[in-house]
Amino acid sequence: MTTVSIPHHDVAGEPFPAARFIKEIGRGKNGARSMTRDDACALYRAMLEGRVSDLELGGILLSMRIKGESVDEIAGFLDAAEASFAPLAAPAGAYLPIVIPSYNGARKMANLTALLALLLARAGAPVLVHGVSSDPGRVTTAEVLAELGVPACASHAEAEAAMLRGEVAFLPIEALAPQMAHLLSLRRVLGVRNSTHTLVKIMQPFAGPALRLVSYTHPEYLEMLGEYFTTAAPVERGGAFLMRGTEGETVANANKAQQIDWFHGHQRTVLVEKQLQVEQLPHLPAERDAATTAHWISSVLRGDIRVPASIAEQVEQCLQAAKVSG
Repeated sequence: MTTVSIPHHDVAGEPFPAARFIKEIGRGKNGARSMTRDDACALYRAMLEGRVSDLELGGILLSMRIKGESVDEIAGFLDAAEASFAPLAAPAGAYLPIVIPSYNGARKMANLTALLALLLARAGAPVLVHGVSSDPGRVTTAEVLAELGVPACASHAEAEAAMLRGEVAFLPIEALAPQMAHLLSLRRVLGVRNSTHTLVKIMQPFAGPALRLVSYTHPEYLEMLGEYFTTAAPVERGGAFLMRGTEGETVANANKAQQIDWFHGHQRTVLVEKQLQVEQLPHLPAERDAATTAHWISSVLRGDIRVPASIAEQVEQCLQAAKVSG
């Protein structure tokens, strides 16, 4: 797919005419041309700031949904996204902060993202979970954490204080990045996801380096995100784990481990191979509701139930990758 640089004059605070961009990205799956990183950054910044009309905004979101994001476009969008909110400060310690996005929840099996987060925090790593508080028809990590006595943080300062105490910090997207939260909410208007759903899963909310846990659901995103992390991601922002999501969540599937790739310094390392056979299925929650899941997680944390092997391995890999070298 070709890339085109589109002449434009962006004046801060003024409406952003987007028709010239839509003309290029809105030509369909085969005819569309991709934007440069700088153009994508300028366009997404204007979208975040509410300077694009509703009609043009709908056209952009649907055009990108059909076309798919290029590496330059996702990089430019992310540049604008991360500049739209104040970064968090991580507590000093033996580990870099570990960022766990949670925007899918669970429909068919228990959502064990909270278990992953709590195991990492118990080992001494600063853990930030960010995501949606609720999602009709799904059980969110926020709901499971609330049942476990981990309330949502209302601000960056509350999240920083929680991590300083060694606790898991859950920060709703509305508190973390309100402008992104608005674009995310447009799914309810348009009926489909947009580029922001990818951005919230790969953004790095800290001022310094951090380890991001990133999941994908469609194979084309494995290719695109793999290229982003090996060619376009700023090395100084830290590394990332990339794996196929467990119903979209970044926790390893308790029944059968997925492949986990580690991206660090534009290098790619396979940390965990895809598990092809399972000798014995682990004992998992009988139901997927938040209360049952939380009760089961509490039993695991007490040692009454064994941590599923795939999640235990994911925890160890995270701690190794996040360890601050002396």
